[in-house]
Amino acid sequence: MAPSGNPLGIVARRLARAVSFTAVDQGAIERLPVVTRILEASRDIIYEDNSSAHCCVILDGWTCCYQLLANGRRQILSFHVPGDLPDLQSLYLPSPDFGMATVTRASVAFVPHTHLRRLAQQSPAMAQAFWREVVVTAATHRAWITSLGRRDARQKVAHLFCELYLRLEAASLAGDHIMPMPLRQNDLADALGLTSVHMNRVLRNMRTEGLFDLRSRRLKIRDWAALASAAEFNPQYLHLGN
Repeated sequence: MAPSGNPLGIVARRLARAVSFTAVDQGAIERLPVVTRILEASRDIIYEDNSSAHCCVILDGWTCCYQLLANGRRQILSFHVPGDLPDLQSLYLPSPDFGMATVTRASVAFVPHTHLRRLAQQSPAMAQAFWREVVVTAATHRAWITSLGRRDARQKVAHLFCELYLRLEAASLAGDHIMPMPLRQNDLADALGLTSVHMNRVLRNMRTEGLFDLRSRRLKIRDWAALASAAEFNPQYLHLGN
């Protein structure tokens, strides 16, 4: 279900966690023109290399960014949850080098680049917030590159689950080490560079270890310290507290 009230309120709250906004800034965000759409799972939102005149905001549900190889194999580059602005870089690079698709049924809003650029020009705080989002996205990509290149399968899963939990907790969508987990095994495999068979085995072994329970699209982390230790997880790259 899509959130009620102003659709961009979720973005204002997210950006305000790190940048001080005035009431004028807050109102300016919420008055931005938007087109909202509700999409079923596994539907494309934007296509790689297609020019874009809008930024996408995730209002409800989960999405992912990905690239496809010539043989059709998919590499998921990131997962996105409500409040995220996955393609904010398109303000500066209007032809995305990735595609974006829904993972679950999702509600998304499209905001014209022209209005976002005008807002950034009029408000230094807003320009800072937009630039910060782009920089944090880059930091997150670096963390994913390290996982893909140097962590083993168990460590990759642990790192991804730690990251998703903290991001969902910051968005008030998780707590008490319990979070929604709508990702299928092939989604996880495509994000972590594993086969679905290997993914199934790793998840089963980690559940047996008592690190987490995963059932009914919900993940309960039973031993956060052990999971974070397995991942060598340092949340600094997410910059959730500053």
